Amino acid sequence: MKKIALVLLMLSLVGLTACNTLKGVGQDLQKAGEKIEDAAKKK
Repeated sequence: MKKIALVLLMLSLVGLTACNTLKGVGQDLQKAGEKIEDAAKKK
């Protein structure tokens, strides 16, 4: 029973880490897109 609980805990931690990583990537891409948009507006 302890092994199952440990595996579930580890999987949930990996899942939370992946969500935060993907959220960060999305924010970075959004900022890059805004900078490109601003540069296009200046021309």
